[in-house]
Amino acid sequence: VQLQASGGGLVQTGDSLRLSCADSGRTFSSRTMGWFRQAPGKEREFVAVINSSGGRTYVADSVKGRFTISRDNAKSTVYLQMNSLIVGDTAVYYCAAGPGGTLLYTSSMSYAYWGQGTQVTVSS
Repeated sequence: VQLQASGGGLVQTGDSLRLSCADSGRTFSSRTMGWFRQAPGKEREFVAVINSSGGRTYVADSVKGRFTISRDNAKSTVYLQMNSLIVGDTAVYYCAAGPGGTLLYTSSMSYAYWGQGTQVTVSS
């Protein structure tokens, strides 16, 4: 598993961004994938998760209604669509690969593989 996240940037409040995370390995389609974020001085927090088939998703309350997670197993890529961004969304966003199956893991301890992170900065 090798994860490469991209798509971050500097945007204004209310703007949208789509993050991508590509896996160069061969097990992507069997793994649960998650997005986490870490703001300066804060702990890493769960954002969204999607099961291996893409049929089940779960997002944190703080982003519910604004963020959507999806995946394309043919492209070995997971996405995080972020709409109506607010200053509080400013953080480094990390994608992570977890175990296979249908469970939706929200703890960072459940994920063995991590991407390098992509910075999202939202200005007011």
